[in-house]
Amino acid sequence: MQLQELVDASRRIVFFGGAGVSTESGIPDFRSEDGLYRTKYAYPPETILSADFFRLHTAEFYKFYREKMLPLWAKPNAAHIKLAEMEARGKLLAVVTQNIDGLHQAAGSKNVYELHGSIHRNHCMKCGRGYSAADIAASEGVPRCACGGTVKPDVVLYGEPLDERTVRGAVKAISEADLLIVAGTSLTVWPAAGFLDYFEGDHLVLINRDATPLDGRCELVLRRNVGEVFSEIVL
Repeated sequence: MQLQELVDASRRIVFFGGAGVSTESGIPDFRSEDGLYRTKYAYPPETILSADFFRLHTAEFYKFYREKMLPLWAKPNAAHIKLAEMEARGKLLAVVTQNIDGLHQAAGSKNVYELHGSIHRNHCMKCGRGYSAADIAASEGVPRCACGGTVKPDVVLYGEPLDERTVRGAVKAISEADLLIVAGTSLTVWPAAGFLDYFEGDHLVLINRDATPLDGRCELVLRRNVGEVFSEIVL
C-alpha cells in the first residue's frame, strides 16, 4: 500500500518527526555528516546543550545557542504546510515533534506536542517573565530579565526531564492513531524514541534517508526527503 492510499483510508493520523523534517527549511540536523554534532567547538554540542553546562558556563552556552540554535530566518517547508492542511481537514490528530524550531505552528498546525520544548518560549528563572526568541537573539552575553534574573530557553537540555503534560498528550495521541507517520528521525534519542511503543494502530510508515531501528516494524519505508514526500500527498 502506498502512502497516498494509507492517508486516504485513515482518519486518525499522527505525525512523529525529528530534525530531518526541518532540513529542507535550511536547518541542519544533528547526526548526519554535516550535522550539528559534527561541528567543532571547544566543547562537544552534547556538553554545551546540557543543564549542567548552562548552569556553570551560561555565557558560553549562549554563544553557541545564538549561533546554532536560533534559525529565526527559517520558513515552513512542504511537510509542515501539508501537515497543517491535514489537521485542518480533520485527518490529522496531532504532530509530535522532537524539534524546537516552531515551524509546525508557523505553518498553521494547532495540536503540536513539542517533546524538547521551543526556542520561541523563554523565561526568567527568578520571576518567570516570558521572552521571545527575537529577544534572546538581540541580547548580548547572558540575557537578563528586567528584575535581574537569568533568562533560560524553554528547551529540554541534556539532564532535564521532558514536560509531563506534553508527554501525556503525545502518548495519548499516538495510542489513538490508526496511521502513524514517523519521519526525519534516527530514533536514537531516548526517551522520545520509546514513544512509538504506544502505537497500537493499523499502519506504521517511516520516511527517513537512513536506516533506523524501526524499519522492520513498518508497513512502508521511504528513503526520501520528508518535504518531497508530503508535497505529493493529495487531500
